[in-house]
Amino acid sequence: MSSTEQQIKYSEVSPFEIDNGRRSRMEPVKKSRIYLAAVCANLSSFAIGTCLGWTSPIMPKLQQATSDSPLSEKITQEEEAWISSLIAIGALVTPFVAGPLADMVGRKWTMISSSVFFVLAYVLMMIGGNVGMIYAARLIQGFGVGFIMTVQPMYVGEIATDDSRGALGSFMQLFIVAGILYAYAIGPYVSYMALQWCCLVIPIIFAVCFFFLPESPYYFAGKGQKSNAVRALQFLRGQSAEGVQDEMTLIQTTVDESIANKGSVADVVKNKGNRKALLICAGLISFQQLSGINVVLFNSQTIFIKANTGLDPAIATIIVGCVQVGSSGLTPLIADRLGRKIILLVSAGVMCISLAALGAFFYVQINGDPSGILWLPVPALIVFNIVYCVGFGPLPWAVLGEMFPANVKSTASSIVASTCWIFGFIITRWYPALDALGSYYAFWLFGIFCGVAFFFVLFIVMETKGMSLQQIQDKLNGK
Repeated sequence: MSSTEQQIKYSEVSPFEIDNGRRSRMEPVKKSRIYLAAVCANLSSFAIGTCLGWTSPIMPKLQQATSDSPLSEKITQEEEAWISSLIAIGALVTPFVAGPLADMVGRKWTMISSSVFFVLAYVLMMIGGNVGMIYAARLIQGFGVGFIMTVQPMYVGEIATDDSRGALGSFMQLFIVAGILYAYAIGPYVSYMALQWCCLVIPIIFAVCFFFLPESPYYFAGKGQKSNAVRALQFLRGQSAEGVQDEMTLIQTTVDESIANKGSVADVVKNKGNRKALLICAGLISFQQLSGINVVLFNSQTIFIKANTGLDPAIATIIVGCVQVGSSGLTPLIADRLGRKIILLVSAGVMCISLAALGAFFYVQINGDPSGILWLPVPALIVFNIVYCVGFGPLPWAVLGEMFPANVKSTASSIVASTCWIFGFIITRWYPALDALGSYYAFWLFGIFCGVAFFFVLFIVMETKGMSLQQIQDKLNGK
């Protein structure tokens, strides 16, 4: 057996190994430790969900200037568009700060610092009595979102074993939609002020829980703190110092190579493998936003009010939120079994059909008699959310966490995260104007984008199921 063949991670080998001609029992990896760290890290994703779901129950109150509104006048269509979209502006700027900060102070402390943005935003919403304060709060929320969505995939990707990376990478979407459901379920039934308190406690809980978990061993290795890296790896794998030595050696080798070949933005573009990885990740993230998901998340209650299906819009929205959580829970179970590509193909194809059906309903509503199809909007949005939450919601972020080598990972993650929110801003900012022409225009346009996404996945995206990070780099570079 060659030395290369002997350098295999614990998760990929049999219970025995050959060591200097002697057979010794290997220590098993305690994956419960890895899942614990990933769950605590993803409490930050739950906080993101509360920010994304916040507009759905709050916007009807602001539009009608009820006694529960913090504003003295109802908001205009222009103000509504800015309240929805400003979170994207904040989120597209901060990745270029969060990425380098993750390399300087660590993934853990960069993520914990995001809690300051979320707490500050909800405080501003409580004390502010004008739309300008809400603008500022939504922008600051975006700063926190940008921090988390840049650094959290890096952290989870680095603590995972090869055979758990797909499942752990999909946790982000699961926790985001859980946070959205939290806002959907509470918002319509409590006061404006009470909802802010309910949302404010989430980032505080995250910061406290995550404080007690280890930093990424890759970060420690990069800083020359090998003893800290070994201790972090011991906790995450549930093994002794001797038991993690082989994996620690591989991590140190990978990190040393990345430091020796420290990458820049130019390296992301010049290198063939990095260029292909950027095309895949930026493409998947772009189509994720062009599916119109943020329009659906931010305006679910308003969409159901317009549809006038006879079902209480708040109840319909909660049903959609429950479906999102349930379907997102499927991805960790199937991502490492079926593979990323087939799930993305099914997701894009079914989203296209669902959006076409939703657009057809609104077309008939405006130009004919929709009484025979009043049942259509709820199942169309439910099916859309199911396939989105299983595929195009979580998997682009999971792919991002495994696609780039360590020397350019933070830079590439910043570029991809910003790309996500550039398209997120464009869609949410100008959706009200497109909706004014007829809701069917917007949903049919989103459906066309999903159709294009299907062919992008079919011809451009490569499968990474069960591959190590090094094997993925070899495939990207044509080795």
